[in-house]
Amino acid sequence: MNPERSPRPRWCGGQRRIGLTGGIASGKSTVGRLLREGHGLPVLDADLYAREALAPGSAASRAVLERYGAQVQAVNTAVAPGPRLDQARASAGAELDRAALGRIVFTDAAERCWLEELVHPLVGQRFAAELERLVDAPVVVLMVPLLFEAGLDGLCSEVWVVDCDPQQQLQRLVARDGVGEAEARARIAAQWPLERKCSLADVVIDNRVDGSQLAGAVAAALARSRETNSAP
Repeated sequence: MNPERSPRPRWCGGQRRIGLTGGIASGKSTVGRLLREGHGLPVLDADLYAREALAPGSAASRAVLERYGAQVQAVNTAVAPGPRLDQARASAGAELDRAALGRIVFTDAAERCWLEELVHPLVGQRFAAELERLVDAPVVVLMVPLLFEAGLDGLCSEVWVVDCDPQQQLQRLVARDGVGEAEARARIAAQWPLERKCSLADVVIDNRVDGSQLAGAVAAALARSRETNSAP
């Protein structure tokens, strides 16, 4: 365990809660899948809950459309595009162009803050509901890209950070999202640096390795962390 981890109080209940985080495109989803499919653990996915919060017709989606108008409206939406969208038209089920929204918020800190203040409480509510549903599960994984930034590490009994080489991270993001290098760098810069997150982690998972080595590292970390948590 890292003696320099976050000073925020951690979850101390009977349930073991693993906070899984890292930088964008560092490999969180891969580790989450290994924990879910390889070890049978329930994984609560903040990205999934954020997408659900911005589903067509939702209050959050309407707020985004009202703020940014047609520039964030998907081309396949059933609502005719226009320079601005009022609430009635937005509520008809217009779909967001998430890539366009990303280009706005990853290049403007004020707009990113506005979106986070809109979506983060909704994600927090979903986490609370899922943790209540899983109250009897001995171990739960909370996969949250902005775990430290959003102050959600206090929900966890331990925090794992998925680490990788900065150049790997950049290349993976460009390939995964089909963005240019400048946009990828802006997205990476919008989050805390990986080294800062690693300094606050209880467990660091090195994702500079191949798939079999990563699976072994995850299994070893899970076993090692279990021993630490069960020690008197």
